[in-house]
Amino acid sequence: MFQKILIANRGEIALRVLRACKELGIQTVVVHSTADADAMHVRLADESVCIGPPPSRDSYLNIHQIVAACEITGADAVHPGYGFLSENAKFADILAAHNITFIGPSGDHIRIMGDKIEAKRTAKRLGIPVVPGSDGAVTDQKEAKRIAAEIGYPVIIKASAGGGGRGMKVALTEADLEIALQTASTEAGAAFGDDAVYIEKYLEKPRHIEVQVFGDGFGRGVHFGERDCSLQRRHQKVWEEAPSPALNAEERARIGDICAKAIADLGYSGAGTIEFLYENGEFYFIEMNTRLQVEHPVTEAITGIDLVHEQIRVASGGGLSVKQEDIKFNGHAIECRINAEDPRTFTPSPGTITHFHTPGGLGIRVDSGVYSGYKIPPYYDSLIGKLIVHGRNRVECMMRLRRALDEFVVDGIKTTLPLFRDLVGNADIANGDYDIHWLEKYLAKGE
Repeated sequence: MFQKILIANRGEIALRVLRACKELGIQTVVVHSTADADAMHVRLADESVCIGPPPSRDSYLNIHQIVAACEITGADAVHPGYGFLSENAKFADILAAHNITFIGPSGDHIRIMGDKIEAKRTAKRLGIPVVPGSDGAVTDQKEAKRIAAEIGYPVIIKASAGGGGRGMKVALTEADLEIALQTASTEAGAAFGDDAVYIEKYLEKPRHIEVQVFGDGFGRGVHFGERDCSLQRRHQKVWEEAPSPALNAEERARIGDICAKAIADLGYSGAGTIEFLYENGEFYFIEMNTRLQVEHPVTEAITGIDLVHEQIRVASGGGLSVKQEDIKFNGHAIECRINAEDPRTFTPSPGTITHFHTPGGLGIRVDSGVYSGYKIPPYYDSLIGKLIVHGRNRVECMMRLRRALDEFVVDGIKTTLPLFRDLVGNADIANGDYDIHWLEKYLAKGE
């Protein structure tokens, strides 16, 4: 097991990893920008190192400063959390060159899954169902029209190196295709430095289903069930739950087994999430995230297994602590992402939190690094906390969530708490009857 882990992140995820390290008896080092000097994870860590000014490029994305912090403090491993450098293959390679363990997959696996075209090819080879579309990058209009006609309209153009909805355009007809291809390619080049795009069949009312997987790096893989992340705004997840209200037991077991086998065959090490669009009983691979997900607590709630403990164990060479038959699913869990944003316009709302009170009671968990008097800096992601609720079934979970949202108080800034109070009372949400377009349509109506 590691002696000292450096946590290369901030906010609630840095605090989440820190707590896991302390439970395992591992010393902790956190890095921080000057803007985060008073952050909770900095206060609670065994050691802290300031690595630069507020902009991420000068601090949390500064690989050389983070490696230097490891060498200064004697950290023998780095946990990247999510975001920032968590899916940066170069970072993983540099750490390995310095004999520091990256708590995550190999640089090669990060590279494969970070390229959407190569990821799709790999998924197909591993037996994972994929969305019909081009086998690689589409380079001209003639080829694009041929592929679109073959798979049928509507189609979606996606950036090969993309994510978060950037470099993504829908073409409903051939007349839309030319401008969609040009726009997506231009956006991709500007956002990711790579203008390569590919074409897929556009599914009109899909769910977003993702499967939590783990590999030991030696040919063993398991899955921890699925999560439903269909409530999204601009391709950003807002509300996640497990298990999905849309799947039956047979579908759940089928896609879980496919993913676990694929991870084993790939020789993958650590945590990963294989993401799908699901429509009319079929799953279609869209991407794999080679890191811990923001929404991992809902999986922990229904399995009782600490996924960060598992990450650390696997990275230290200890292998997986469980076999597939050991993983049992209990009840239902929902996570709401609480952002420092206007609940209707979603405009960021940095500032000082004057009063912060979290809900409590059976089945309630709040992952947050803020506190009363904390000043939210304007430089980073607006997520300030996650409310995770667990119940014996979805009905109990929803009732408990309603109560927890009523207890949650954040004063001094605007937050998305009012949005969730609206959603929990909506009939479609109560019935689990929604798809990836539902929330944007709901918001557009101004309900």
